[in-house]
Amino acid sequence: MAVLELYTKYNRVWISDEEHVWKSAEIVKDFHSGDKVLELLLEDGSYCYTVDPSKPQLPPLRNPDILVGENDLTALSYLHEPAVLHNLKVRFVESRIIYTYCGIILVALNPYKQLPIYGDAIIHAYSGQNMGDMDPHIFAVAEEAYKQMARNHKNQSIIVSGESGAGKTVSARYAMRYFAVVSKSANKTRVEDKVLASNPITEAIGNAKTTRNDNSSRFGKYTEISFDRKYRIIGANMRTYLLEKSRVVFQAENERNYHIFYQICSCADSPAFKNLRLQSADKFNYTCMGGDITIEGVNDKKDLEETRQTFSLLGLKEDFQSDVFKVLAAILHLGNVEIKNIGDDKSLVPPSDPHLAVFCELLGVSAEGLVRWLCHRRIVLVAETVVKPVPKDRAVNARDALAKHIYAHLFDCIINRINTALQVPGKQHAFIGVLDIYGFETFDINSFEQFCINYANEKLQQQFNLHVFKLEQEEYMKEDIPWTLIDFYDNQPVIDLIEAKMGILDLLDEECLFPQGTDQSWLQKLYNYLQASPMFEKPRLSNEAFVIQHFADKVEYQCRGFLEKNRDALYEELIPLICKCYQLPFLANFFQEEEKNAAIGKSVKVKPARPSVKPANKNLRTSVGDKFRSSLSLLMETLNATTPHYVRCIKPNDEKLPFEYDSRRVVQQLRACGVLETIRISAQSYPSRWTYIEFYSRYSILMSHMEADLNDKKQTCKNVLQRLIHDSNQYKFGRTKIFFRAGQVAYLEKLRLDRLRGACETIQKHARGWSQRRKYLALRKAAIILQQYVRGKRTIRKTVTAATLKQGWAALVIQRHWRGYRLRQVYQVVRLATITIQAFTRGWIARKRYKKMIEEHKALVIQKYARAWLARRRFQTMRRLVLNVQLSYRVQQLRKKIEEQVTRRFMKLKICCQPLNAYKKPSGLHFSTIANHFLINRNVQLSFWVSVLEFVKCLTFVGRILENHQREQKESYETQVEGLKLKVDHLENENSKLQNLFQEKSNVNENICQEVSRLSSENSVCHCTYYSIRHGLKVRASECNCDVCFNFIPRQKTASTLPKDYLGMLEYKREDEPRLIENIILDLKLKGVAVNMIPTLPAYILFMCIRHADYLNDEAKLKSLMNAIIGGVKKVIVVKFSFGFLSFWLSNTHQLLNCLKQYSGEEEFLKQSTPRQKKNCLQNFDLSEHRQILSDLAIQIYHRFISVMQKTLTPTIVPGMLEHESLQGISSMKPTGFRKRSNSFYEESETYTISSILQHLTVFHSTMNHHSLDQGLIKQVIKQLFYLVAAITLNNIMLRKDMCSCRKGMQIRCNISYLEEWLKEKELQNVNAMDTLKPLAQTAWLLQVNKSTDDDAKEIIEKCSELSPVQIVKILNSYTPIDDFEKRVTSSFVRKVQSLLQDHEGSAQLMLDADYRFQVTFPFCTSTQALELLQVPNSLHLDFLNRI
Repeated sequence: MAVLELYTKYNRVWISDEEHVWKSAEIVKDFHSGDKVLELLLEDGSYCYTVDPSKPQLPPLRNPDILVGENDLTALSYLHEPAVLHNLKVRFVESRIIYTYCGIILVALNPYKQLPIYGDAIIHAYSGQNMGDMDPHIFAVAEEAYKQMARNHKNQSIIVSGESGAGKTVSARYAMRYFAVVSKSANKTRVEDKVLASNPITEAIGNAKTTRNDNSSRFGKYTEISFDRKYRIIGANMRTYLLEKSRVVFQAENERNYHIFYQICSCADSPAFKNLRLQSADKFNYTCMGGDITIEGVNDKKDLEETRQTFSLLGLKEDFQSDVFKVLAAILHLGNVEIKNIGDDKSLVPPSDPHLAVFCELLGVSAEGLVRWLCHRRIVLVAETVVKPVPKDRAVNARDALAKHIYAHLFDCIINRINTALQVPGKQHAFIGVLDIYGFETFDINSFEQFCINYANEKLQQQFNLHVFKLEQEEYMKEDIPWTLIDFYDNQPVIDLIEAKMGILDLLDEECLFPQGTDQSWLQKLYNYLQASPMFEKPRLSNEAFVIQHFADKVEYQCRGFLEKNRDALYEELIPLICKCYQLPFLANFFQEEEKNAAIGKSVKVKPARPSVKPANKNLRTSVGDKFRSSLSLLMETLNATTPHYVRCIKPNDEKLPFEYDSRRVVQQLRACGVLETIRISAQSYPSRWTYIEFYSRYSILMSHMEADLNDKKQTCKNVLQRLIHDSNQYKFGRTKIFFRAGQVAYLEKLRLDRLRGACETIQKHARGWSQRRKYLALRKAAIILQQYVRGKRTIRKTVTAATLKQGWAALVIQRHWRGYRLRQVYQVVRLATITIQAFTRGWIARKRYKKMIEEHKALVIQKYARAWLARRRFQTMRRLVLNVQLSYRVQQLRKKIEEQVTRRFMKLKICCQPLNAYKKPSGLHFSTIANHFLINRNVQLSFWVSVLEFVKCLTFVGRILENHQREQKESYETQVEGLKLKVDHLENENSKLQNLFQEKSNVNENICQEVSRLSSENSVCHCTYYSIRHGLKVRASECNCDVCFNFIPRQKTASTLPKDYLGMLEYKREDEPRLIENIILDLKLKGVAVNMIPTLPAYILFMCIRHADYLNDEAKLKSLMNAIIGGVKKVIVVKFSFGFLSFWLSNTHQLLNCLKQYSGEEEFLKQSTPRQKKNCLQNFDLSEHRQILSDLAIQIYHRFISVMQKTLTPTIVPGMLEHESLQGISSMKPTGFRKRSNSFYEESETYTISSILQHLTVFHSTMNHHSLDQGLIKQVIKQLFYLVAAITLNNIMLRKDMCSCRKGMQIRCNISYLEEWLKEKELQNVNAMDTLKPLAQTAWLLQVNKSTDDDAKEIIEKCSELSPVQIVKILNSYTPIDDFEKRVTSSFVRKVQSLLQDHEGSAQLMLDADYRFQVTFPFCTSTQALELLQVPNSLHLDFLNRI
């Protein structure tokens, strides 16, 4: 496609304009080759652009609106100066975006306003992201440098440049802050904090207020941040370049000296500064030259406190700080030393000058020597040495030179001390350098400082051009595209003009060697030697200046002061005086040593790009120009040995107004900083680069059905391009991308727009045709009806007579009566049918009511008999209970009676034996005596046996009563079961009453059982009593020599062995405790059958062991076990840091905590416990402290659990929620033509969708359910995960302008609905998880809603209640149309929304905290598991545990 063919009607072009630099115009008529005039339409009227037919220089074409506002300027189809200016303006003014890529450059416009885009949340959002995936940002550049250092093991550099006031210092500070946050140091020295702390000090001693900037850096700084092999900060080193020493003694109007002077003057009344005898800053000559000594919004006193704190943080002690402040105060007093003119070429310093005394006192120098050598000079001749007085102006110069040298040495000393403080033990593996250096400068009066600054920028621009050229070549080679040499500007001639032999610096150093050398003589040499150079010019109207053609612009330099500033002379007589400064040894050492290169650091041994020019004379090394050239050469060597990254800071206006854009100032800086040169180099090749997928998705509308059906999308793209663009030189096919020349993407967009416009016209044509046809048919139908009516009227008038009318009336009467008759007949039939249906229906209803009444009556009868039966059963139960009590009482009375009878019989027996012993007869009476004695004993025995038989009968009666009671109880239970079944079937409303009655019955039965057990115990007591009586009788009988046989007395059988009743405790030995912890916690595997059947089995086993320790009342064993359990769980969650183990142990820890609560005996935890569980409560120890420790451990496991799930889920959120197009046929891809950074590495990663997120959530949910995690905890986990999805998605929307579109809002809304469906599927609707998605849902709504009228603004304020005002404004500013048919959000609408948001309170944070954790609560749930029924499986290898 030829460029001339693009100048067609309705296309727009740019024409030059004095006020706005460039102005847009629309082409009114197609331009053809040979035309002399290009007709344009401006906003203020028509305009004719004259074209030379021989050499047509047409105005540059304007990009389509859809391409405006891109993140990368090189993605524009037309690459030229007006396109760059307009794109930056749209982003800066309308979208309020300050960062924009331009190839490898980050363009940063100073907003002159604090923006909420630099918090730690933003840093973490950019950490780990590829450059280009997120919106342009200084953090993205820092991340790219950090990533390349870690990946390629190569040192990196970030070069920050720009005009004074453009924001260089702030950008460099944010880059270093990013490194400090993402790479924490390994030691306790917190070196990253020290690196950041060095900024306030360097800004205090090296920054000052200028007319362009309130905090302008007056020196260049290169900070090397060192990293170890794990890429953690281990130190830093700082180099400085070209400090503006002249500012110490002179400031222009509305400018200030260095900040540190005003800081110490603001604290003059402080006790720490009393000895410095300071006054207000307006009292010192060196601080009041510029007029105003204050800066709006700056508190010098507070800044000094911060400076002193950073001194302390860096380890610089109070004595060193005191010495620094002494030197600074001495410089101020030196500036107030008055030098008087006492005659021709003579000057004098009054010895009584108070400032002179203070200066000498603070520095400890001789006042007499200082006064003498300020006003005199020693001249060494061949034969003698002469001391000559000097005039006042030269004495003032000597004083100022001394002040400048002292300050310069103090500056170098502080920098060296900072470098020493930033060095910590450890070997440097790599470093990232941050170069904060002045940009190209051109003023009305340019002197030696501007010359050196522009010389440094020439060197940096040369290095930049070579680097851009190299990257372009690498990109072409990577894509296998033939490389063609690109013509780019080479500024080597300008560099040779400055630094080559007999160049400007060489001639300047040569002139400085001559004592009588002047600026004019040096300038004349320049005219003589350099006049032939095309880069050097002599001004026409001035003989005191020269002009150099720099890469950015022509600059005219005034030669006045060049020699003096290059010499930087200090009278030699003053140096020994300062060397004797005994109070400040560090200052004296600086003057004693030879002046060393301020840029000395860790040298990088690399071959420079070009050999440095060696000076011809050793004396030249002492000049400022030579030192600057040497330090600049070392800097270039360092940069050439690193991978550079560029940040160009732009000052949008000189008035420091927020978000005001001055096109003339911006274009001047763009030309000076090399951005436009990058654009020019890119435009010469193939600037627009698309992947095949992006091209296919965007331009599938231009494909035919045959082309779209091909499976090979790459080949499809090739076929389409070859058909649409016939000139194959306008594009190239790479391995992964398609490369387009400038303008081709705009042409494809035009074709696409034409196709869409044609489709719209076709749709409109058919729609309008259908609408018109519909209207036509309606009109036609109405016309036909009217025609029929009119024609009928006419026919009636012609044919109708009186007879016809009479016949017609008669026919109507007959029809009326006949129709009435027919309707009455139909009515009668319908009425009869209705009555019949009503009768049957009412009968059916009545029968149904009667049947129901009968059932209710029967139910009442059943209830009456059931209640009577229950009442009788209760009475019988109470009656049996009373009988049992009476039986017990009677047994006791019988026992007492037997005892009394036995005692009485023994007494009688004793009485009977007494006469036998008193009256002993002869042997003849022996038989009768024995017989009588036997009869007496026999009677006693018989009487005793009778008593025993009575007792046995009683026992038999008791057994029979118990047996009858058991049988009756069994019958009672059977009857109760039948009654309960009857109740369930017929009396559901009486269920609760019967349950209460049954409970009452159970209580009675329990009382009976207790009574029976008591009777059994008494029976055993009676049995024991019986045997004791028997034994007593035997003894008595033996005493009476009675051979009585007791074998016939029956023995009571021992009770049968009862089944074991387990107590729900596990016994173990103290020495088995480590085995218990190892088997049940440390070595437990989750794949066992026992664990799968009862996931919380370990918690129950551990608690049963705890119960046993409590049962034994062994405090030491209990504490040891609890500590071992807690320690084991802590160890296992650290060693086995996986999702499954954390879920399992979170469930078990929670269950163990619940068991400790449930069996603690506290009333609040016993409400749902069974009587047996209440009986099993802990008896001896209060474990509330251990419960608290266990609760803290559970919280720790929960947070680890959430972290593991977040780590798994996070990579899928952005691709699944934002990047994947879940709605088929609705593509949200914009024609960016964005080309990935060639020095970034992109791995082939898995493609995630919303299904990936749902799959992860399903796995999480099923695993938690499998491990029997409490449902309350599961709900909290799901809510936390949904918040993570919302936070990460919303944060990416805030940082990705390409995601703020209407179609993307539809995609997000669809994905939210998928998440909502998942919650319904898992029955988790009441989790409140959808509440966490409200900000995301409102964002999706905001992207889709109309944004044009005042009512829309009010609706946005009303509906977006979960979004902060900052977030709403950010989304509106970032809204990006996908097609030309969509409208952009106007600035007036955004301002309207902002005005409505002023009264709304909300967070000022742009980002949601993705690491925020909702407070977790562990709900108490009573366990229904009976501990006495649990058995320890053999697979756990816990055979040393015994059930009690």
